[in-house]
This record gives sequence, C-alpha cells and structure tokens, in this order.
Amino acid sequence: PLPVVRVAEIPREDRPTRWLVDQLWGDSSVGLIGGAPKCSKTWLGLDLALSVATGTACLGKYVVPRAGPALVYLAEDALPVLRERVAGMARHRGLDLADVPMHVITAPALRLDRDPHRGRLLETAKRLRPRLVLLDPLVRLHGIDENNAGEVAGLLAYFRTLQRQLDLSVILVHHTRKNAAGGAAAGQGLRGSSDLHAFGDSNLDLRRTRERLLLSSEHRAAAASPPVYLELVATAPRTTHLEVVAEIDVPKRDGLRDQ
Repeated sequence: PLPVVRVAEIPREDRPTRWLVDQLWGDSSVGLIGGAPKCSKTWLGLDLALSVATGTACLGKYVVPRAGPALVYLAEDALPVLRERVAGMARHRGLDLADVPMHVITAPALRLDRDPHRGRLLETAKRLRPRLVLLDPLVRLHGIDENNAGEVAGLLAYFRTLQRQLDLSVILVHHTRKNAAGGAAAGQGLRGSSDLHAFGDSNLDLRRTRERLLLSSEHRAAAASPPVYLELVATAPRTTHLEVVAEIDVPKRDGLRDQ
C-alpha cells in the first residue's frame, strides 16, 4: 500500500509560505523563467543563483532568507562567459568570487529525457546538496517534442522527483512563442505544451515593453509580487548586473458588487 497520514498529523507550518527568494521564488519549488530571446533570462537566472549562494539580495531588492549552494548548467554559454557574468555581479556586490558556493556543470551536453544523464544529475545534486538548480535553456536539455503533452509530462516528472527527493528548487529557462500575449496570462505564451506553464510552483516572465524590461511573477501558493521594471546596467563592464529601476503601481480593483 501507499504511505498515508491523517491530515491532522501533518506537521504544522508556522509560515505557510516559505521563500527561496522573497516574493520571487518559493522554497523547494520548481518552475520557469520565460521570455522572448534577448530578454535577459540568463542574467536573471544567474542573479537568482548568486543571491541564493551568497545570501545577498536578488536584483538589489529581494531578500534571500537562507543561503545555500547553487548548481548551474548553461547549455548555450561558454564557461569563460559564464564566469565573467557571475564575476561582474559579484564585484558589484563586493563579493570575492572564490568564496561563492556556486557549482557549474561542465559536461558538454545534458539530456534529461533519458538515462544515464538523469541519474548523473541526481547523484551530483545528492553530493553537493544545492538549494537551487538552474538549467538554461530547457530546449537544450532534451530531445522530446515539446508540443506533445505526454512526452513533456515525463520530463517534468523527473524535475519534480529531483525537487521532492532532495528538497531543492529547480529553475528552468524557457522561450516564449513568437507574438505571445503578455499580461496576467503571460505564462501561457511559453513555447510548447501548456503543461509547462501549469507545472510551475513559481514562474517568472520577462518581456520588453516600450524599450523597458518588465518582470512579473506568479506562484501556486502565494499572491504574485508587484511587477517591476529591470535594467541591465553595463556602464562599468566589470560590474554588469541586472537591477530593479522602477516599481509598477497596480491599482486595486473594486469588489464585484462595486464593479
């Protein structure tokens, strides 16, 4: 038989919502950073990973309640490029890169729709015990048909198993479709099966509006944080970093009766 427990015997949580990064990513959550090409998705993913690894504020704004190691795989960036990006963000924060517990997978390819790569990633995470695994981009991690819900479900089930077995967060970077709609349903513009959007406990969406970069979020177990405008600050090349430049006031909606 399957293991069961009475509902009253489930341990009580003092804080129903626990955050890996306050307001941006839930603790022990899986999900996606979505957006069109050249929308700084990789910069955001690395900012999240560096913040979790060092306990410093993500984007200079969002607090990390508890720091821990990060594990990163970037399929489209050369290792020296990855190092320089992280080094610049670390310099901006006054951090010594040698002290940053961010681990980078150096394998030339990772195919997580099949073994032995699934088992190798699991064993690597068991050894390093990261709080966060960043995989960028999703399209380079498999050979399945992203529009086939059955094939996508099998891949997503692997990420869910990784999260539950090791109590960690998994962030996948993924592209949106061309001409995808923005707004509250921006996650539905992700390329491939709609299961990708439904799968996320926390999802972040990046899109350009009138030459500005807009970041919005959604969470399964918490209200979305207010959207913000971001800017990739590159005035000093050695300290290039993303930061919040403006918050967006979302007007409160009247109740249904008033409307």
